[in-house]
Parts: sequence; C-alpha cells; structure tokens
Amino acid sequence: MPKIGRYILAQFDEEGVIVYQAYRPAIGHFAATHGYFGGDHFSMTRMSWVKPNFLWMMYRSGWGQEVVLAVKIEREAFDTILANAVCSKHNLDLYPTEKDWKRAVNHSHVRLQWDPDHSPTGGKLARKAIQLGLRGDVLALYAREWIIWAEDISEFVREQHQNLGDLDKLIVPRETIYPAVDSETISRLQINCL
Repeated sequence: MPKIGRYILAQFDEEGVIVYQAYRPAIGHFAATHGYFGGDHFSMTRMSWVKPNFLWMMYRSGWGQEVVLAVKIEREAFDTILANAVCSKHNLDLYPTEKDWKRAVNHSHVRLQWDPDHSPTGGKLARKAIQLGLRGDVLALYAREWIIWAEDISEFVREQHQNLGDLDKLIVPRETIYPAVDSETISRLQINCL
C-alpha cells in the first residue's frame, strides 16, 4: 500500500463495494436483519457517514464499541456517490471563493472528508483515508435501494481487537486501491491514482 497520498482503499468486485458503519443496536440490528436501513430509529434527516477502509472504521469506532456493519453496495452506486461528493474543506483550485464552495456544499447530498489513515493499533499514518457523508436523496437511495447485503460484523471485530497484541493473528479484509473511473471526479476530489 502507498505510504502517503489520498487513496480510496476498499474491498470490492465487479458487483459492488463494501463500506462500514457503526450504529447503536436498534439501527444496526434492523439493517443486518432486513438488508436495508429503516425502522423507528434510523433518521433520513441526519447525515450518515460510510467508510470503505476497514481499519479507518475500527479507529473511528474504537474497535466496535457499537454494532459494526459491513454493507455491500452496488459499484455503480459507489461511483455515483463519489461523482456527487463535495470536499469538506475549501479548495481554491476548485472554488474561487469560499462562498462558491459553501454553495456547492449546500447543494450536494454527499460530503467527502480526507483524514489521516491509522495503523491497526491506532497510530496515525501519512496516507489519507476517505469517509463519505450521505444525506437527502443520496441517503434515501443508499438506505433503501443500493444495498446488496448488510452484515453485522461486531463479533468478528471484537475477535480481531483481541489480536492487536499479536498482529500476526490479526485478520482484516483484503483491500486494494479503488480505481475511480471518472477523471473529473478524480481531479475534483484530489484522489491519487497509481
């Protein structure tokens, strides 16, 4: 894996891309049981963040302090999410003024954030990891139409957390660099490609 840069690391195939989320049990168990997000506790009015990088999700969730879901979504849907994303920080190369950037943020249903990736034990890396905040129409499509399957992986996460003392025993998903196909999206989101 590259040591520095902004890469989308993910587990994917021709059908779809796996993203990770952590929720309180009422939301997580509903999604894992029904294969979509809904029920009395899931809110369509709040932004919902997905992360395609397993170790970044483990860092953010404290190795599964809640219900951790692996959600496989259609690959075309993941590309649509990327194509509609606006970075969470103003970039003068893309938006001449902060007002232009804020207008783009307000009109987008996808927020992209680059944060330092982390090692299994939580050490900060120079490489950046991506997380994508979904809201509005994009969140509705993600929650109800784009999911291929959703699985509660909390037990697996707890088992791997116990292996942090002996990294030779640690099992993590095999992730590779996701090949974002749209050159405009690659440029706008400042994605590094090999």
